[in-house]
Amino acid sequence: MAWLLKMDEVIESGLVHDFDSSLSGIGQELGAGAYSMSDVLALPIFKQEDASLPPENEAKHPPFQYILCTATSPAIKLHDETLTYLNQGQSYEIRMLDNREIGNLPEITGKLVKSIIRVVFHDRRLQYMEHQQLEGWRWNRPGDRLLDLDIPMSVGIIDPRTNPGQLNAVEFLWDLSKRSSAFIQVHCISTEFTPRKHGGEKGVPFRIQVDTFKQNENGEYTDHLHSASCQIKVFKPKGADRKQKTDREKMEKRTPQEKEKYQPSYETTILTECSPWPDTAYVNTSPTTTPTFTSPTQHSTYSVPDSNSSSPNHQGDAIPQGNFEQLHPTATIQDAQQWLVRNRFSTYTRLFSNFSGADLLRLTREDLVQICGPANGIRLFNALKLRIIPPRLTIYVCQDISGGAPLESQADGDSRENGDGPVQVYHALYLEDINASELTSKMAVVFDIPLHQISSVYRQGPTGIHVVVSDQMVQNFQDESCFMVTTLKADSGEGFHIILK
Repeated sequence: MAWLLKMDEVIESGLVHDFDSSLSGIGQELGAGAYSMSDVLALPIFKQEDASLPPENEAKHPPFQYILCTATSPAIKLHDETLTYLNQGQSYEIRMLDNREIGNLPEITGKLVKSIIRVVFHDRRLQYMEHQQLEGWRWNRPGDRLLDLDIPMSVGIIDPRTNPGQLNAVEFLWDLSKRSSAFIQVHCISTEFTPRKHGGEKGVPFRIQVDTFKQNENGEYTDHLHSASCQIKVFKPKGADRKQKTDREKMEKRTPQEKEKYQPSYETTILTECSPWPDTAYVNTSPTTTPTFTSPTQHSTYSVPDSNSSSPNHQGDAIPQGNFEQLHPTATIQDAQQWLVRNRFSTYTRLFSNFSGADLLRLTREDLVQICGPANGIRLFNALKLRIIPPRLTIYVCQDISGGAPLESQADGDSRENGDGPVQVYHALYLEDINASELTSKMAVVFDIPLHQISSVYRQGPTGIHVVVSDQMVQNFQDESCFMVTTLKADSGEGFHIILK
């Protein structure tokens, strides 16, 4: 037994000696002469990574810079995109600066460029549904625009334009050599596009995007130069100020270590470079519902009407007023569109682009008021139902053939012989202006006599006197009064005097 214990001690001491000798070489191989960081960086893998990085002096330099003159939120973490709060309907300045280096884009020096400012969705999901979302907003707020240009406050803006079919965009020209600032107003709020509206919901963020173009060979501003955008949220009036104050107070309560994780609030918002907004020619490539900005009937170069249409309530309807015609339930979609145009509702043709005659006739008065607003909604409802405006005054006249000169064209029509004698037939006269001249002209039409042959009109008064029918007398006629009409030849032998009994 003692022999076995001695053997174990010998084996253990040998293992310890071997382990110590194996560690004795560590540190000698990694000495200063054997180890160099430059040798490690010279390995091929590090050379490839270094070659893929662009030199600092070759960093991309944008030709333009756009600055939204309002502060960013202080509650944004580092490396996240800035977020700016705006008030609904308030004017905000966007400065446009020429940031070109010497020799960059010399072809636009001394020339004008065109910029298009848009308000678009930030979320990818809403971007794919943008067309439907904007149509729904138009439905709820007819006649309004998402984005407007405050022309009186803008500086250096030339030929500003808006398109009634593109509610979230404005465009203008500006001179690179002069100070240029566009003041914009955003009329939609972030909570209008939330799926559920129960109060207190978080609003969706938008983006303000600026796309700049130069002229092509044909003089059209279609050659893209630069695009930039920033993230915003829009609140009801003064809501942005309250939100900014709330974020600032939250940051003041955080510890210095927590504050280091957030970026400071900057006095202005610099728009960062982005891809250009897709034109209709590239987005709307199929008849299916695809996210699109421009109207399908518009050219992709953003053709717009004149600058007078910049008002939010501009309707662009120059069709003269005419008589309404009945819209039949069997009318097709195309017939319904033509009916809307003929009856001065061309502004709403796109809104009702899928409505047939039966669809339009099913809409109630409340539906149309909500869709088209109070004024045009009531007008469209009356046109669809063919509401006849009642006359202000109705009187009935009949020729008295018992005396006086007969009116030849009415002698056979106003009486007919039967077993009981002649039957008196009355004609209705509907007066709108309620004056003597209107009464005279309508009697001339009813009795089919030339107007110039009626010398004067009298009303038979007490004791058979003849009283001149004046405007004041006509205005005092009772509604649905009945008169017998007698005619007397004028003293000159030409024309008649008409007497109302």
